[in-house]
Amino acid sequence: MTDSNTSLKTTPLLDLHRELGGKIVPFAGWSMPIQFAGVMEEHRCVREKVGLFDVSHMGEIEVRGPGSLNYLQFLVTNDVSGLTDGSILYSLMCYENGGVVDDLLVHRHSADHYFLCVNASNTDKDFAWATRQAKGFDVKLGNISPQTAQLALQGPKAIEVLKSITGEDIESIAYYHFIQGEVDGANCIIARTGYTGEDGFELYLPSENATALARRILDAGAVHGIQPIGLGARDTLRLEMGYPLYGQEITADINPLEARLGWVVKLKKENDFTGKSALQVAKADGLKRRLVGLKMLERGVPRPHYKILKEGAEVGEVTSGTFSPSLNTGVAIGFVPTGQSKTGETFEIEIRGRGVPAEVVPLPFVPSHVKK
Repeated sequence: MTDSNTSLKTTPLLDLHRELGGKIVPFAGWSMPIQFAGVMEEHRCVREKVGLFDVSHMGEIEVRGPGSLNYLQFLVTNDVSGLTDGSILYSLMCYENGGVVDDLLVHRHSADHYFLCVNASNTDKDFAWATRQAKGFDVKLGNISPQTAQLALQGPKAIEVLKSITGEDIESIAYYHFIQGEVDGANCIIARTGYTGEDGFELYLPSENATALARRILDAGAVHGIQPIGLGARDTLRLEMGYPLYGQEITADINPLEARLGWVVKLKKENDFTGKSALQVAKADGLKRRLVGLKMLERGVPRPHYKILKEGAEVGEVTSGTFSPSLNTGVAIGFVPTGQSKTGETFEIEIRGRGVPAEVVPLPFVPSHVKK
């Protein structure tokens, strides 16, 4: 659907967001809530209790056919061969030059049926890319995004909220696994995944059932202090975990080895994948830059594209930055020369014309609480 006033795409929950007082803004071609009660409050609600996100703008692509595994091994950088029914894999699609098309989740239903969750702004581009890469493989692809909604229930109380409205054995779902089942009468893929560093679930369901289920989750979670969560807190939560965001930490001009994502690039897997040769060369030549976590040593909030300085000279750029509600200080991630990327290295981040000291620290900035 589209917003008749703006021509932006809308999720099935737009009217509910407005009803709940959400501040609606343009995001990646969509009308989405940036906040409800406020970013700081929503962030802490997810860390301490539970929050509900509308992520129905994300894209979903189905892959079916006897050639599915071979196709996916060629399409993505990670090794899909280890997946079993009901398991999930984080991976990347790369261009021939090693730059990133997108990051995504691969879900295996069966040997000849998978589905991919891709980023909202990239859905059309990704589907076109995946279609071109499918030539010569015995597969059929389907862009099921328009008929699919996605809700993310995240936080330490997420399991208690979900248990109260489903008869499925959700406690037995391991991290990065999923089941197919009913939640309050709606047929869902129930995945134990998320983008916050907290335990929780992502629910994929028919778009027509999304608003009713969101209302039911909010009602069931009221006793636990649940709140609707906007994109603002989604970003601060993922940034505290050092999770990459397409368009910032990974782009067509940034390769995954530079972006600390070498763990999902399996250069030794038997299958060739698009971009493999370029990444092998990049690794052999040595990386010139490296993504690091930076914690401010003085007051200041870093933002994307702020300059990273060393003794007054520009050496890099912030890709994501914010004020961390958990640490009560500014944090950032960005690229610096590889030789200066070790923990404890100090830089300055140029904020309003002044270099503010910052230190390289390990990622994530705060501990993860996912149930691995």
